Amino acid sequence: MGKVRPQAVPLQAAALNPGKALGAASANIAWPDERWWEALHDAQLNRLVNTALSDNPSLRAALARMRQAEALAGVAKAATQARVDASASADRELYSAHSTIPAPLAGNYAWKNTATLSGSYDLDWWGRNRDALAAALDDMHMAAAESQMARLTLETSIVRGYVQLSLAYALQDSVAENLAQRQRILDITRRRKAAGLASDLEVANIETTLPAGRREHEQYGETIALLRNQLAALIGKGPGDGDTIARPMLALQEGAGAAVPANLPAELVGRRPDIVAQRWRVEAASSRIEGAKKDFYPNVNLAAFVGMQSLGFGHFLDAGSHMRGITPAVSLPVFEGGRLRSQLGNQTAIYDGAVEQYNAAVIQAMADVANAVVRIESVRQQDRLAQRALASARRQQQLAEKAYAAGMTDSLNVINAQLTLLNEQQQMAQVAGKQLDNFALLMSALGGGINLDSY
Repeated sequence: MGKVRPQAVPLQAAALNPGKALGAASANIAWPDERWWEALHDAQLNRLVNTALSDNPSLRAALARMRQAEALAGVAKAATQARVDASASADRELYSAHSTIPAPLAGNYAWKNTATLSGSYDLDWWGRNRDALAAALDDMHMAAAESQMARLTLETSIVRGYVQLSLAYALQDSVAENLAQRQRILDITRRRKAAGLASDLEVANIETTLPAGRREHEQYGETIALLRNQLAALIGKGPGDGDTIARPMLALQEGAGAAVPANLPAELVGRRPDIVAQRWRVEAASSRIEGAKKDFYPNVNLAAFVGMQSLGFGHFLDAGSHMRGITPAVSLPVFEGGRLRSQLGNQTAIYDGAVEQYNAAVIQAMADVANAVVRIESVRQQDRLAQRALASARRQQQLAEKAYAAGMTDSLNVINAQLTLLNEQQQMAQVAGKQLDNFALLMSALGGGINLDSY
């Protein structure tokens, strides 16, 4: 076997530097609840997620793969146990008159009857079958964890899509409000023109902004329809079910999901389904390496049979028709042309690849949590700044309208003030959407509260 041995080393999560973003972890912060999306207090969202967990085809496919892994583990377990078979046959045959069969059977038809009960058992002295069973059980655990990761991905996709739907409605409302304000200014301008206080150019300046606003309003309507279709597909339904999705009513409690729990690196390894799946992949690869090593050793099998055999039915049940036997068998590879060594090298390379995939999953998980925390803190600051900017823009717009109504300024100042207000309203809506989206990203990065105790 020489130098054929694993080269990769599993990463110790505790050795990773959590950095500033994760330095504020607190023991008072709880890990996500299994139904973490309920913190958004939207009954329709809860129904959508529940429907998806039961009807989404991709999730059902992941569960089918888990059942397949369980069945294959059963096949591997059977190889570690004794096998018993029963058989019976009755053949009517014309025996040759010139062969070894004596008279009166020679040259005549006769029944040949056989009934046997046979059993075999692989002694598995070196543990080859037990290693195969261990690998199959690890594959089963891996498939279960992967199904949980599919579930978490589905939950997160629905919540984030639902947040985007809420944002699209908010942005459409902002555009509609701004259009209404422009229409009021247009009405005032037309009255001023009729009184000889405004020109055709001022009326045209405001009229030309309305089509663009209506186009933007329609674009958000398109976005809303597409997001509804996307959510319907995620829950395993047709577009018609998407048409029934009402406007989201999301409400996240102040400070929810704004911090991470303590013992993050170590706990995260056991809570993220993708990391757990990769860990079981490593375990399965390790067991298969051990199995590949056992292929170099002798294989010992034991087989036995007992039954009855006779020519004709008359003496079939007589004691003289009984037969029995035992067949020990030993096989030892002598010359395989390097096949066994290559098989071991293959399994070792698979193990190394699995370890590196596990290491990458741990690193990515830590990055996901850190990124979510950075986004949450940044959006908190953006929210404060956006509120100030919005208040200033609204005051500017109100002053511009009053000044225009009093004839103290022209329509361009009013239009610019309205565009500024629209931009700040949209920025505020974007920030609110980011807060909800970052909550979903953090819950997903922390493993979504999925129970992995059995994995």
